[in-house]
Order: sequence, then C-alpha cells, then structure tokens
Amino acid sequence: MELLGIDIGGSGIKGAIVDTEKGEFVQDRMRIPTPQPAKPEPVADVVNQIAEHFSWKGPIGCTFPAVVKHGVTLSAANVDDDWIGTDAKSLLQDTIGSPVVVLNDADAAGIAEVKFGAGKGRDGLIVILTLGTGIGSAFFMNGVLIPNTEFGHLKIRGKDAEDRASDRIRQEKDYSWKKWGKRLSEYFQYLEFLFTPDLFIIGGGVSKKYDKFFPYIDCNTEIVPAQLRNQAGIVGAAMAAKDLL
Repeated sequence: MELLGIDIGGSGIKGAIVDTEKGEFVQDRMRIPTPQPAKPEPVADVVNQIAEHFSWKGPIGCTFPAVVKHGVTLSAANVDDDWIGTDAKSLLQDTIGSPVVVLNDADAAGIAEVKFGAGKGRDGLIVILTLGTGIGSAFFMNGVLIPNTEFGHLKIRGKDAEDRASDRIRQEKDYSWKKWGKRLSEYFQYLEFLFTPDLFIIGGGVSKKYDKFFPYIDCNTEIVPAQLRNQAGIVGAAMAAKDLL
C-alpha cells in the first residue's frame, strides 16, 4: 500500500510517498524550507505544496515536533508558539482537502523503527531516543505505541535531560565522546530505574557515530543504533495514515 508521509521540522518540511509494506520511499522525497516564523497557516500551505507536488489526493500522515492529542498540538518545539492549542488536524485537512492524521515526530520515527528497523521482531518494552537539538522519545510495549512521552524533559540534577545530554549540548560544550557518554549513562540509568526497558534504540544524526560513544555508556539494558535514519519520520507518518482507511 502506498501512502503519503510528511515530516514537519523547524528547518524543513519533507514528504514522500511510502510503500507501507516495505517501509521504503516509492520516489525521491520533496523538501521545502519551513517558513519563518513557523506559524500554523504558512506551514499548512507548505504541507499542501508537498501534497500537490505528488498529486496526492488520499490520506496523509503528518509528523509535528510537539505533544499531539486528538489532532491538537499542545506544545511547540522549534516552531512558533501559535501552534500551542491549534487543531492541527482540522487546519491541515481544510488546507489540503484530504484526511490527515497528525502525530508527534519522535513517535512517528519510532513506529517505523519498530516495524522495519532496529526494533523489528523485538517484544517487550522498547524506548527509542533521538539525540539532536533536544531529546525526542518514543515508548513501545510489545509493538504498541504509548504516545507523547517527552522523556527529554525528565529532570536530571535539576535540569531537563536534553539540557544535559542532547547532541546540542555535546557540541556547545565541546564534550569528548567519553564525557558525553557518561552523561548519557546517567540519563539511561534513570530511565532504567523508572521503566526497566528491554531495549534502547538511539536515533538522531549523531547515531551514525554510535561506535564513538556507545562504549562509554554504562547501563544494563541493551542499546542499539537506529537503522532508518532520516527516513524514519516520513515512513512512520505514512504508516499512521493507514488508520484513516
């Protein structure tokens, strides 16, 4: 089955038609820079441009960097605060003229990773963490998503975890891989204490260099790098759109 997935980010909005049985793009993705400021109506117009680029008329899955509940965006990360409390689902549907499902970006990436990537065939409790500007999270029990976890905002030594252990902090503070790995250890150990997961999957661009910092992470849970990389959000969004059929 082919469905359109769109990934809204703070710097770019990307979309592709996805074969949801294989987890692969059917053709090259389309990317348009995110309007600045990233207010709801201009962003919706760009999402519509992507749908028009693919001449798409069917269901669309759309990720968003926020807590999303029943299609309403309850927070805003790297986009304008006007999104807080916006009925994103209705806005996008009215703009595009197609049925839309909206979900958190890390949740979408997690859906793809559990189905086609590092979590494929794995049971139990899986925690997916994307290490980037912040820390995104997705939480799965036996393949079922528990949405909007926001584990990047757990408090470590009085600060949000993402303000101590994100890749942004590593770069800003010029931490060595060893020092950053120790900060990640503290964070992962706290997650272990709270949830006793069976598997950590680590995504984000820095996961391509996992061999540089994984050796310094000390925790009992198995840790593996994500496999779908920057395709995960689009693939997961398209998979979520299947629920509209």
